[in-house]
Amino acid sequence: MKVGLAGFGNVGRDLAKRLLAGVIPEMELVAVSARDLGKAKEAAAAMSPSPRVVALKDLPALCDVVVECATADSFADIARVVLEAGKDLVCVSAGGVPSCPDMVAMARKHGGRVRVASGALPGLDIVRCAAEGTIRSVHLKSRIRPSSMAHEPYVIERGHDFVNRPPKEPIKIFEGTAGVAAGHFPRHFNVAVSLSLAGIGLDRTTVEIWIETDIPGTIHQVEVEGDEIGLTMTSRNKPSENPRTSRIVSPSIIAALRAMVSPVVSGS
Repeated sequence: MKVGLAGFGNVGRDLAKRLLAGVIPEMELVAVSARDLGKAKEAAAAMSPSPRVVALKDLPALCDVVVECATADSFADIARVVLEAGKDLVCVSAGGVPSCPDMVAMARKHGGRVRVASGALPGLDIVRCAAEGTIRSVHLKSRIRPSSMAHEPYVIERGHDFVNRPPKEPIKIFEGTAGVAAGHFPRHFNVAVSLSLAGIGLDRTTVEIWIETDIPGTIHQVEVEGDEIGLTMTSRNKPSENPRTSRIVSPSIIAALRAMVSPVVSGS
C-alpha cells in the first residue's frame, strides 16, 4: 500500500523516518507535501531513501492513503483534495474537522474513508462501544503546562502571559462544549474532537482546560457515564520537541496505518 504525507513538520518527518525504515512492511512511503515545498525538499534530501516532494494537488494520484499531519487550519484543504480523489485519509488534526462540514458527504460520494488517529487520548475504542448503547455524559478535563498554551490567541486575548508570568497555582481557562473548545483551540485541541466523534458529538461533550506549572506533560482525564458502562480514563503524555504535540502522536498514526493492512486487528 502506497502512503503519502500531507504535512512535513516534526510529526511528518518522524513518520517518514519510521515508514522509510520499514516499520510496516506492507506500506511504502512514496511522496510528501507541505506548504513550503522548498523546506520539505531540504528535509527529504536528508533522508535515505529520499521521498518525493510534490504539491498537495498531485499527492493523491500517487497514493492509496494520505496521512494529514499538518495543522487544523490546513485540514479542510487537505481533506477535500484527498477525498475528492476517492482516497483514504488518516487525520491527525481532528480539531480541523468542524471546518470541513462536507467531509462525510465527500467521502461517501467518492468512496474514500477518514480515520481519526487516537493520538494522546485514552480509550476511544471503549467510548465507541459505549456509544452503541446509551451514553448520558462525556467529560474531558485537560491539565496542560503553560508553555503549551502560551501562544494561543484565546489565552493572549484574555490577558494571560504564560511566558513571563506562569501561574503559581492551577487555573481554569476554559469550560464549555467540545465544539466551542475546538473553535478556540483549533491547533491544540484535537483530543476534544476525537472524543466527540467516538462518543456523543461536539455539542454534548463537555471540556475543562486547566493550566498547571508543576506537571511534566499534558494530562487528559475522560469520564463517561452510560447505561452499559461508567468509565474514568487518564493519560499522562510526554511532550515532543514541539510543545503542542505529544510523543505518542506518531506511534498513534503508525498504529492506525498498521490496522489497515494487518490480518488481525485488536480493538473495535
